[in-house]
Amino acid sequence: MTPVVAMDQQEQVSVRDLISDAELTRSDLKLIFELAERVKASPAAYAGALAGKQLAMIFEKPSLRTRTTFEVGMTSLGGFAVYLEHVKPRLGERESIKDVARNLERWVDGVVARTFAHQAVVELAQNASIPVINALTDLFHPCQAISDFFTLKEKHGRLRGLTLAFVGDGNNVCHSLMVTGAKLGVTVRVATPAGFEPKSEIVKEARAAGRAGGGTVQLFHDPLEAVAGAQAVYTDVWASMGQEFAAHLRAQVFASFQVNDALMAAADRGAVFMHCLPAHRGQEVTDSVMDSSRSIVYDQAENRLHVQKAILMLLMQNGHR
Repeated sequence: MTPVVAMDQQEQVSVRDLISDAELTRSDLKLIFELAERVKASPAAYAGALAGKQLAMIFEKPSLRTRTTFEVGMTSLGGFAVYLEHVKPRLGERESIKDVARNLERWVDGVVARTFAHQAVVELAQNASIPVINALTDLFHPCQAISDFFTLKEKHGRLRGLTLAFVGDGNNVCHSLMVTGAKLGVTVRVATPAGFEPKSEIVKEARAAGRAGGGTVQLFHDPLEAVAGAQAVYTDVWASMGQEFAAHLRAQVFASFQVNDALMAAADRGAVFMHCLPAHRGQEVTDSVMDSSRSIVYDQAENRLHVQKAILMLLMQNGHR
């Protein structure tokens, strides 16, 4: 079968890299969703879409879903992915990020990077002539949020007018959900303990995006208030990668923010439960919620593959910039 590829002018995103959710337009998100839907429905039709292309994957942190879906996704599109572990030393410690970028651009056609510091991915993109994709930093996790809203749209048939309640730490996933959700017309409610709110500048950015996209961002310290009537309830680990030293303290602070049957009962009758994974069962979520018919966590994980394949095609098909 001849590969179906998105090469015409109508199928071009406005960005050359995917560094943060803030850079994507509503039209970009719509295009990614449409292509991901086609890829998911007919994966064989895209088997040669990135034939001959090479992807470097830089990871400072462990990964199951992100690494597997990018590597499998690139391979299934006809390309090849090489994994570069940078746990020790981290990116920029052995040699400058500028030099890393300028070497990689000579060998590969794109870079996926999971780093602690968001600035590391920014510097990679600034110094490379090839597309750079943020696979998670301390500020954003755009691929996760895009896949999550793609999944939510599958389940509810729409996004505009929905309410998603995020319960837990105001972390990178929370930031991406706020910005992307607001652009898509979703009301994003965030419930955190006092002192663990999302960064104020990103809340401001998300609210500005909502004024154009029709969504809103609301902050709470009461999880019941945030979840009331919501169509989706989302949580994440209480201590992100790199914060393990504070896990015990955070477990005490966040104890009342656990997503359990009682909290889910406050949501809309048809509400779904979401989690970016990995989950710490018995902490931020109970088994009874995680394994319930309302849980779509594994659908989210599956859709990382389809959405990221769409992102790879849209950014990498046109070669160097």
